[in-house]
Amino acid sequence: MGRTIAIANQKGGVGKTTTSINLAAALAQKGKKVLLIDADPQGNTTSGFGVDKNNIQTTIYELILGDASIKDCIIENVIERMSLIPSNMNLAATEIELIDIDKKEFLLKKEVDKIKQQYDFIIIDCPPSLNMLTINSMTTADSVLVPIQCEYYALEGLSQLIHTIQLVKERLNPALKIEGIVFTMYDARTNLSLQVVENVKDNLNQHVYQAVIPRNIRLAEAPSHGMPITMYASKSAGAKAYLMLAEEVIAGTEEEL
Repeated sequence: MGRTIAIANQKGGVGKTTTSINLAAALAQKGKKVLLIDADPQGNTTSGFGVDKNNIQTTIYELILGDASIKDCIIENVIERMSLIPSNMNLAATEIELIDIDKKEFLLKKEVDKIKQQYDFIIIDCPPSLNMLTINSMTTADSVLVPIQCEYYALEGLSQLIHTIQLVKERLNPALKIEGIVFTMYDARTNLSLQVVENVKDNLNQHVYQAVIPRNIRLAEAPSHGMPITMYASKSAGAKAYLMLAEEVIAGTEEEL
């Protein structure tokens, strides 16, 4: 199958990395073979699985620069059925390093295409900005999944992201589409969360997932233990929400096939 999904939103603090970690882990728990690519220089997805990001020699940075093969960069089975291409702060230098490189928008795609068919799903955690790393992620991906925080400014910046996705589709990756929108940090006790959900549904002609990720203390704690929520607190509301999201992603992929 080899479906590649970029998780993107240039707005920080929307649950993008939390969604990357926990969707990938939930897909693996559902029996899928998953590769998670950390394309964010902060490396939070990497440390979220207990990997010491400061002590790894081969990361996505070496991969993009052509200093390491993709097989050298994959950490196999960080959890059962899920492997990881790690990241660290070195990746922040990528923009400068790539200035004179031809076809720099396709460097990640060229490498991922070599191993794509070995996985059911490849999930890419994009950086919280619209830069060359995000564009590389979008040229590699079949679709983009957008996490949106249930807060007053949720729609701010979203039109810019959709415009960027459209530009990448027109100029670099004609097959790219928006996978869907998932609401994060949802608090059922507030009217604001409900209003944000309705507002997005009314204003955006996009698929919205039924799974809604709650504001959940266990979700916030899990990364500090180096575990996804499905392992750290498998009975929590956060774990159930991400397993539901994984089911919807799998169902949507099977429909397309």
